[in-house]
Amino acid sequence: MAGGITDTGELYSPYVGLVYMFNLIVGTGALTMPKAFATAGWLVSLVLLMFLGFMSYMTTTFVVEAMAAANAQLRWKRMEKRKEDDEDEDSSSGVSDSDVLIQDGYERAETRPILSVQRRGSPNIFEITERVEMGQMASMFFNKVGVNLFYFCIIIYLYGDLAIYAAAVPVSLMQVTCSATGNHSCSVGDGTKYNDTDKCWGPIRRIDAYRLYLAAFTLLLGPFTFFNVQKTKYLQIMTSLMRWIAFILMIILALIRISRGQAEGHPSMAQLSGIRNLFGVCVYSFMCQHSLPSLITPISKKKHVNKLVLLDYVLILAFYCLLSFTAIYCFRNDTLMDMYTLNFTNCEIINVAFIRYFLGLFPVFTISTNFPIIAVTLRNNWKTLFHREGGTYPWVVDRIVFPAITLIPPVLVAFCTHDLESLVGITGAYAGNGIQYLIPAFLAYCSRKDTQLVFGSGTVNKHLSPFRHTFWIVFVLIWGFSCFVFVTANIVLSESKL
Repeated sequence: MAGGITDTGELYSPYVGLVYMFNLIVGTGALTMPKAFATAGWLVSLVLLMFLGFMSYMTTTFVVEAMAAANAQLRWKRMEKRKEDDEDEDSSSGVSDSDVLIQDGYERAETRPILSVQRRGSPNIFEITERVEMGQMASMFFNKVGVNLFYFCIIIYLYGDLAIYAAAVPVSLMQVTCSATGNHSCSVGDGTKYNDTDKCWGPIRRIDAYRLYLAAFTLLLGPFTFFNVQKTKYLQIMTSLMRWIAFILMIILALIRISRGQAEGHPSMAQLSGIRNLFGVCVYSFMCQHSLPSLITPISKKKHVNKLVLLDYVLILAFYCLLSFTAIYCFRNDTLMDMYTLNFTNCEIINVAFIRYFLGLFPVFTISTNFPIIAVTLRNNWKTLFHREGGTYPWVVDRIVFPAITLIPPVLVAFCTHDLESLVGITGAYAGNGIQYLIPAFLAYCSRKDTQLVFGSGTVNKHLSPFRHTFWIVFVLIWGFSCFVFVTANIVLSESKL
C-alpha cells in the first residue's frame, strides 16, 4: 500500500494463500518427524503433535487479530491527521481564537469513538489492507523493552533459519551428486561418513562441490530478496505440487511394503526419552507466525481467513500423521534416517532411479521455496526497525542496503561451515519458542487493550481470534515459559552427563 513501510504487493486469491501457507509450514521439519515419532513412541507423538498443532493455530489467529488492530490504528491516525489539516485550513481563513479551537478539536478527536465513523458508511476500519510486519506491530503495541526483545528474538531466528537453509541445499546436492559418481549410486542414504576433503568429481573435493552449489543457490534465489514475495508465485505453486507428489509417493511406497508383508517396524507406544527431540521437531514443523503479514495481507478476500488457516492446519496434520505412521510401521527404528527421504534412496526399497533421486533431492525443493519468503520477512523487519514516523528511505538504502544485509550474513556463515547443529538447537528452542508462542500472545493482549483504549469498549475487531477469552492468552504464556524451563533443564542435564 502506498505510503507504507513495506509494499503489500499483488493481490491473490484465498486458495493461493493456502498454497503459500502450506509451503511455508511444511518444511524440512516434516522430513525429520518419522524418526522423532519412532524415538518417542506413536501414542506420545500423536498426542504431542496434535496439541502443538492446536497451539500453533491459536497463536496464528492471535497474529491475524493483531494485524487487523494495527491496520485500524494506522487508518485511524490518517483520518485524524486529515481532520487536523482541515481544521488548520479553517483556522487560517480568519477564525478567531484559532489555537484554542484547534486544541479543543484535537482533544475531542483523541476521545471520539470509532463507531461513529463506521456508522457513516466508511469501510470497516479493521480490514487488513496494509502489510504490517511483526516488528511494526511490536513498535505499536509494546514498550521500548518489549520492542528490543522482539527484534533480538526475530532477527536471531530468521538469520539462523536462512543460514541453515543456505547450507542445507548445497549439502543435499553434494551428498546426492558426489555419491552418484562412485560405487555408491544406490546407497546415497547408507550412512557412509565422508570428509570434506574427500574427492567428489576428479580433482574437485566435496567441500569445493558444496561451495559451488552454495554459489549457484545464492545467485538463483538471492535476487528474490530484492523483490516482493509475490515474485515467487509460480515457483510456489509448482513446488507445492512437487511437495504433494513427494509426500503421497512416500506414503504409497511405505503402504505397498506394509501390504506385501515387508514391514519391519514395531514402534513402541511411549518413550519419554524421545520427547525432547520430538518437541523441537514439532515446533519447527508448525512455524509460520513470523511470515503471516507477508502471506495474509495480499489475500483478496479475508472474510473467512481463520477458517482458511484452520483448513491448512488440518491438511498439514493429516499429512504429518500419514507420513509418520506409515514410516514407523514400514521401517525399523534403527534404520529410519534423520531425513526420511533418504530411506527411499536405496535400490532395495525402490529400483526406479528417477524416484530415488526425486525423493533424495526433495529437501532442496522445499528449502528453495521457503528461502525467499523468510528473506523478505527479515528484510521487512529490518526496515521497520530503523523506520521513523513520517520518514522515507533513499532508493539505494531501500532497494540495495536492506536486502544486502539480509542476504550476505547467512551466506557467509554457510560458506564457512555447514555444521549448524548447535545453531539449530539454540534458535529453535529459544527464539523459535518465543516467536511461535510468547510474541503472538503478547501481541493479542496488548492490541486488545490498545483497541479498547483508543476506539472504546464497544468496538469489535472483525478478525478477533476465536480464542478471545483472556484465559487462552494466559495459557499460551504459561506454556511458552514452561517450554523455556524444560529445554534449559534438558540442556543443563545433558551437559552435566558429559
